Amino acid sequence: MAAAGAGAFAWVAFPAMPTRRVYCSAAHRDGQLFVLGGCGGNGRALGAAEVLDLPAQRWTTLPPLPTPRAGAAALAVGKQILVVGGVDASQSPLASVEVYHVDEGKWEKKAALAQPSMGIAAVQRDGAVYALGGMGADTSPQALVRVYEPAKDHWQPLPSMPTPCYGASAFLQGNKIFLLGGRQGKLPVTSFEAFDLETRSWTRYPSVPSRRAFAACAAADGVFFSLGGLQQPGPHNFYSRPHFVNTVEMFDPVQGAWSKPSRAIRMREKRADFVAGCLGGRVVAMGGLGNQSCPLDSVEGFSLSRKRWEPLPPMPTGRCSCSSCSAPGLLFVIGGVAQGPSGAVEALCLREVP
Repeated sequence: MAAAGAGAFAWVAFPAMPTRRVYCSAAHRDGQLFVLGGCGGNGRALGAAEVLDLPAQRWTTLPPLPTPRAGAAALAVGKQILVVGGVDASQSPLASVEVYHVDEGKWEKKAALAQPSMGIAAVQRDGAVYALGGMGADTSPQALVRVYEPAKDHWQPLPSMPTPCYGASAFLQGNKIFLLGGRQGKLPVTSFEAFDLETRSWTRYPSVPSRRAFAACAAADGVFFSLGGLQQPGPHNFYSRPHFVNTVEMFDPVQGAWSKPSRAIRMREKRADFVAGCLGGRVVAMGGLGNQSCPLDSVEGFSLSRKRWEPLPPMPTGRCSCSSCSAPGLLFVIGGVAQGPSGAVEALCLREVP
């Protein structure tokens, strides 16, 4: 896919959310952006549920989540918004699963997970929802894989992940779910694994070459990216502190290997705790934390064909710890932290060519 030129990108600033928050869950369905739960200024999980009508640019407050939660997985499945796991107001992982019926305007409790779990990676395929990994009540990472079929309201266990972790990025490509990144406790995970939905088996790929906390992951044209983050000093380096990096590591499944480290493809800005995604045939990196006192507003895009990063229009509101969600032609950056919890909802988009 040919990458759009840097001038083709622009930001749309939508009205702010009624509730400022961080670690909220977002799902897009049919021109509506649902934003659910999260944490407010006091750090407690919220029940707030709000929907933005994109064409009208108007927010509507929905009935609150039956179980206030932050850091949940949220997906639009048919005419339902499914919310899975997360943490409750006392910071305990949740097993509960709740569904918002868009047409009826009401919540319904569904079959719970077998174990409480936060930081689940979730994808859907053909109406089935796959929930991978997480962190349990004892704070240990989980290797659990489960599939949910809404018609049966039942979670079925599947073969476990080779490497337990929470907060991983999941990418559905063909009949495989690729898992990249994530953590075990406070340690970043370097494993890179894929679950084959046909054979129901796992494949382990070569690990990410460098270990970085708060890195971001993306996929474009079948190539996987591990970007930026906070590099921890090695065990024998007593003088170095953790430092922000602009590292770019790329995995090409055709070659079956990670790219050799290269200064030429490093990001322009050192950053961690940022949003990464794919828009207009480019991998984009937006906001986050870097070597300055406030969150970054800078944005850059990587063209696979040109093998270089170019500056894109900056975010209207610099932020870190944001939630994100993609819709056709839009990459949303939602809430997060500016000076405190933010209500900003902004989307990077492709300008319509006249």
